[in-house]
Amino acid sequence: GSPGILAADWNHPERHSTRLEAGGEGFARLERTLDGDHYSCAVAWKGGARFEPAGPHRFVLRPAADRIEVVYAFAPGTAQPHAGDVFAASQAHWPRFWSGGGAVELEARDARVAELERRIILSQYLTAIQCAGTMPPQETGLTCNSWFGKFHLEMHWWHAAHFPLWGRPQLLERSLPWYRKILPQARQIARRQGYEGVRWPKMVGPEGRDSPSAIGPFLIWQQPHFIAMAELCRGAKTGRKWLGQYADLVFESAEFMASFAAWDGQRFVLGPPVIPAQENHPPKETWNPTFELEYWHYGLGIAQRWRAMLGLQPNPRWERVRAGLSALPVRDGVYLAHENCPQTYTARNRDHPSMLGALGVLPGSKADAAVMRRTLDKVLAVWQWPDTWGWDYPMMAMTAARLGDPEGAVHALMLDTAKNRWLPNGHTWQRANLPLYLPSNGGLLAACALMAAGWRGGPRRPAPGFPQDWTVRQDGLGALL
Repeated sequence: GSPGILAADWNHPERHSTRLEAGGEGFARLERTLDGDHYSCAVAWKGGARFEPAGPHRFVLRPAADRIEVVYAFAPGTAQPHAGDVFAASQAHWPRFWSGGGAVELEARDARVAELERRIILSQYLTAIQCAGTMPPQETGLTCNSWFGKFHLEMHWWHAAHFPLWGRPQLLERSLPWYRKILPQARQIARRQGYEGVRWPKMVGPEGRDSPSAIGPFLIWQQPHFIAMAELCRGAKTGRKWLGQYADLVFESAEFMASFAAWDGQRFVLGPPVIPAQENHPPKETWNPTFELEYWHYGLGIAQRWRAMLGLQPNPRWERVRAGLSALPVRDGVYLAHENCPQTYTARNRDHPSMLGALGVLPGSKADAAVMRRTLDKVLAVWQWPDTWGWDYPMMAMTAARLGDPEGAVHALMLDTAKNRWLPNGHTWQRANLPLYLPSNGGLLAACALMAAGWRGGPRRPAPGFPQDWTVRQDGLGALL
């Protein structure tokens, strides 16, 4: 019931309940009820202490001595926890984590090296604890409730696509079965709108219901994400088992993409209505967004390769759409946000410069490198940095790297702006009600993997995305598709 983005209301204690359900020597369990939500909080301690109520929803643990061991466990149902078990599990887990994935070491006479390494290390930790659960994460992870407690599927790639690139595909795999869980809802959305396959929603909770929004129903760039992430995991595995496990979700995702593209007599068009990743465009006046056109071409191509690997014939409809997609829109020698964009980087040079992702995040099969070079230069010259988001900087870095500009890639990663300010704990503050933003961390790791390990079809020299006078040592990193 809170109108605020954090969805927190501390002024109505009568609307929820906290009950001491069980207790004893060294243990207490609280039962919480808020509307239809029920969960427990278990408290266990060693050492003399009293656990006492101090208000309707407030309890205080008062130790009798200077030292106490205490564990708090939150879950739908909780067993009695022990501090020793928590410490032992942590001591066993983290050495496995740090020795089991990829690593990169940078060396240069450049003041940015130490800071970039710090961001890389902290981002691995933060995404491991916040972005590797059984559902896609919130953009603030488990630290605070953002966007009314919902997660955004267009951000799932930015949170977790780096895991396979850093030798930890299992951390991305944990959340992929959730898409099967919400398959009925995604299929219903597509049918209700007159499309085939499944249309993945935008802003949802665990049950997969799309939230009321003036943007969400028109956004489409989350649709190929599942295909891209499944392919990243497949690239880290061998055998047909993985293909068989997720092929139906890949194919149903592609089926929607093919049915969404409309034939105008000469070409296939995306929208209207549509809102691109750069969300400040009116949906009824927007069509053929640059990034989404490239992503449609890329995603349908992966789906066809999966069919071939399973011994199936290519889907002729998907191929017609893929081959007949509109060209990426260009005006004044640079790529536009979308084909009907009324101006070239004047009034609308804010939010995400998403057109850059068509050659950077994606391989740019439909893109022209010279046009994208001019586009990147234009963005760097005129974009409104206070209105950007933390993943925009690694997106620019990936574009610069693929364009053969390693210095530009490092410059983009380290650009000194308020939205790219990295705190001592590795978080990137975005605004007062978003004190952290994990797509920044996941994006940085994806960009650094591309810069250190390269990309398919890229230069064969080591670390092609870093300046040649840097020494870059990497182990266990994979190339971006």
